[in-house]
Amino acid sequence: MPLPKLTPEQQKEALAKAAAARTARADLRQKVKTGEVKVAQVLQMTDDPVASKIKVTTLLESLPGYGKAKVAKLMDELKIDASRRVKGLGEIQRKALIDYFSE
Repeated sequence: MPLPKLTPEQQKEALAKAAAARTARADLRQKVKTGEVKVAQVLQMTDDPVASKIKVTTLLESLPGYGKAKVAKLMDELKIDASRRVKGLGEIQRKALIDYFSE
């Protein structure tokens, strides 16, 4: 299915909307990094349009002390695919992550 043809004005609006979404996700990741928001809180925000679209790996890498290797190992242990987004987590996966970070 080909992409729809957008007018220059529609393109500009779409680019602005995408930039706003990226900025909002970056702000949320920064709040997680500083401890202002807990990972468990973000994992429960499935109705929030910003939080629900963050990849779980990106969210976890925002935590101090969690790099790509540590996050990959954790995701593998919990049997969560690396491409999974917060909204796409199953109940068991969500609970496993919340339990892990509640300790």
